[in-house]
Amino acid sequence: MTARPNKQLARRRRRAGMTLVEIMIVVIIMALVAGAVAFAVIPQLNRSRIETARTDAMAVRSAVELYLAQNPTGDCPTMGDLVDERILNASARTEDPWGNDFVIECDGDEISVGSNGPDGQPGTEDDIR
Repeated sequence: MTARPNKQLARRRRRAGMTLVEIMIVVIIMALVAGAVAFAVIPQLNRSRIETARTDAMAVRSAVELYLAQNPTGDCPTMGDLVDERILNASARTEDPWGNDFVIECDGDEISVGSNGPDGQPGTEDDIR
């Protein structure tokens, strides 16, 4: 009579583990979910970087206006000038989200501050002004 419970116990032990196919199915499902999340998140990350660059460029433009009001020579400042004059805090973002310096251009009363965008090349369609 003890032989029958031992066979049942052996069958339960064999069924208690997971097969390779089951593990592979779980891994594939996890990869599909991760791919879907990446597909949804990466474009949003790019949009947020562009919006951050626009916002930071406006802050730098305000700092340039203040610099020009305090320095009537009319010379267009660099980011270093703005930090040296303490118009911009040294801990402030002096670079765009892609690690490039903002481009500051002064033409009379017109001040333009922008970023060369993700590619870092001036004059391309991804520039941010």
